[in-house]
Amino acid sequence: MDATKLLENVNVVPVAVIEDKTTAVDLALTLLDAGIKAIEITLRTADALDAIELVANSVPEMTVGAGSIRQVAQLEEILNRGAQFAVSPGATGPLISTAKQLHMPFVPGAATASEILTLMNEGYMLQKFFPAEQLGGTQTLKALSAPLPEVRFFPTGGITAELAPQYLALECVTCIGGSWFIPKALLIERDFARIKEMSRSAVEITRV
Repeated sequence: MDATKLLENVNVVPVAVIEDKTTAVDLALTLLDAGIKAIEITLRTADALDAIELVANSVPEMTVGAGSIRQVAQLEEILNRGAQFAVSPGATGPLISTAKQLHMPFVPGAATASEILTLMNEGYMLQKFFPAEQLGGTQTLKALSAPLPEVRFFPTGGITAELAPQYLALECVTCIGGSWFIPKALLIERDFARIKEMSRSAVEITRV
């Protein structure tokens, strides 16, 4: 299932690496208070699935997704934990077919014109572009979107507060993913006041 409608009114999605699941609910509440209504919790830590479940159960106003999807089994796991969308740095046939079987809104990744066309043929009009800056950033997106005007992108990877407005100014970009406003050190220290301040700033600079 394409995730365009789910994320069409979202400008910035926090990409959160949560080492300690006990910080998940406070982080979600902090982001909501700052005006951010969606979060991508990456499956890069042992606590990630628990964190997704905690946010889904305790903060229903937050649209919670799972990132770094790379195995078919993970799609069913995140669905059972309450995830509302899935994001992958790439795409495989089994991932696509399983996401469709589970009716899971999915943002598969693409970095080349051939990959983009393949995903378009599968019905995915919103695609992840990762790692955005390392792949050439906004200039590459402009070049790719010129012959492929139907596709929309969800770029992540290396995006900073300074770069965010440049990405969102592109017609081909639906939303961006970033972590600059939820630094790992502040999350470990549970400095949610500072995270809220940085998140509010992120909302302001990403208004379009």
